[in-house]
Amino acid sequence: MMGDFRGAAGWLRAAAAGLAFRPMTDADLPFLSRVYASTRAEELAVTGWTDDQKAAFLDMQFRAQHAHYQQHYPDADWLVVISGAEDIGRLYIERWPTQHRVIDIAFLPAYRRKGLGAALLSDLIDEASAVGKAVSAHVEKNNPAMQLYRRLGFSVVEDKGVYDLMVCSPSARGATDP
Repeated sequence: MMGDFRGAAGWLRAAAAGLAFRPMTDADLPFLSRVYASTRAEELAVTGWTDDQKAAFLDMQFRAQHAHYQQHYPDADWLVVISGAEDIGRLYIERWPTQHRVIDIAFLPAYRRKGLGAALLSDLIDEASAVGKAVSAHVEKNNPAMQLYRRLGFSVVEDKGVYDLMVCSPSARGATDP
């Protein structure tokens, strides 16, 4: 997988799916911006905005999100997800004393709904469970991956408006087999 990523050796589902990770660098920002933009395409399709307006909005939103994440999750692992030699997504994780927080997980459209997210999340749940920790994530209420989170044992613990704070407790470990 990669030598620098904590816990990577135990990420068997990700490895079986052909996934690897590498730490994000500033050179990855254009790619990460493209991944972010792809997650908002459907939402922006109905705006009536020009392509230039959409691009400017998405650039502004990506920069704001990136700055927010960097400020509020200073010790996170900022990972580019790789399949073969191709960058296909991002996985941002912060490991706190009581839980592992999924800050963000996203793939380019061609790699969605292929079980890759289930592999990554299941491995992360196993990693956290092995040390008695929960896994948490803020998930948009209309996110198509909401079903995946529920299937993996996550439950809503707090309504945050547009998002639900979801947690998979160590006792839900048996639910991680996708």
